[in-house]
Amino acid sequence: MFDVKKIRADFPILSQEIYGKPLVYLDNAATTQKPQCVIDAVSHYYEHDNANVHRGVHALSERATADYEAARKIIAGFFNARSEREVIFTRGTTEAINLIASSWGGANIKAGDEVLITHMEHHSNIVPWQMLCNHVGATLKVAPINDAGELIMDAFDSLLSERTRLVGVVHMSNALGTINPIESIIEKAHAVGAKVLIDGAQAAAHLAVDVQTLDCDFYVTSAHKMYGPTGIGVLIGKESILETMPPYQGGGDMIRMVTFEKTEYNDLPYKFEAGTPHIAGAIGFGKAIEYIQNIGFAAIGRREKELLRYATNKAEVFNGLRQIGTARDKACVLSFVMDSVHPHDLGTIVDRDGVAIRAGHHCAMPVMQFFNVPATARASFSIYNTEGEVDALFAALKKAQDIFA
Repeated sequence: MFDVKKIRADFPILSQEIYGKPLVYLDNAATTQKPQCVIDAVSHYYEHDNANVHRGVHALSERATADYEAARKIIAGFFNARSEREVIFTRGTTEAINLIASSWGGANIKAGDEVLITHMEHHSNIVPWQMLCNHVGATLKVAPINDAGELIMDAFDSLLSERTRLVGVVHMSNALGTINPIESIIEKAHAVGAKVLIDGAQAAAHLAVDVQTLDCDFYVTSAHKMYGPTGIGVLIGKESILETMPPYQGGGDMIRMVTFEKTEYNDLPYKFEAGTPHIAGAIGFGKAIEYIQNIGFAAIGRREKELLRYATNKAEVFNGLRQIGTARDKACVLSFVMDSVHPHDLGTIVDRDGVAIRAGHHCAMPVMQFFNVPATARASFSIYNTEGEVDALFAALKKAQDIFA
């Protein structure tokens, strides 16, 4: 049985009050809260093992290195990477995509080539490709979506060609909750010789991901959306591709030997990890993944579907509310607009009742433009949320509606 009270007890931040009301945290698509085990792991590193990794022979450095590399092993197992050499620590999804665009893209995408993304992408999976295409003279193509916020696969197919060098697609939309058919997308892209990047920032805490079964070339995500620390993420890439890619940054730890005449680069994964890494973040990331594994995706999936169904049912009968994103296959996100109330006003008003939601374009301005809205309000759910919190959200929305009536 899924014990939500027990789960909530693992997250100390949830016990507080905001403006005298119990905190209702429904901004999980922006960042998730952290369980005590993650907080303890980060604190333990700084209290007991604080030292740089890989370079020291003293006890603290050896302990820090062991925990840092243990986290890499946990992550490799979680995503079923072929080896730990395929697991590259980054500052998050954004840096991981920029790394791919700069290193692989800079070496492989030329004038006349095409990069294909979708209309529902986060800015992090749009801007780096625009920059690269503008620099080399390639073309950025965009697969459209329909009014439900679903990818139009016939149009996607028509945009794929022998000129497509890379397909970049979000696994789960942060603005709409849409879950894309990435298995089919990967197969279609590979059939024309294109590489595939999957942005898993929203998906990895909610859906089991097996990179070998998917056969994607790159999968990227961020720890802070998976109950882990901020400022740490991961790029998982096929070793055969990573080996051919030039380093993204130069400096310490990504080298084997340096002279003024030449530099020999380090082996994978360290070739892409220049400088002192976010050691505590990586250790905390490993603990966050273990936390997810202890609950299990079967239980997570069932619980989050229940919550989304409950919230969606309330939204459908709430007068004056219009949902943005009604895909048949979606998860954890309820985006909406309300008659006569700007989303920013909604966010401010419900906050006075202790309800934390997100209001804005969600780093997905093209999605807002498609639906012809300036912004949406977004409630996003996680394993520690309850039906009572959904009720609190809609009670706060009714107050906001009454104020503007």
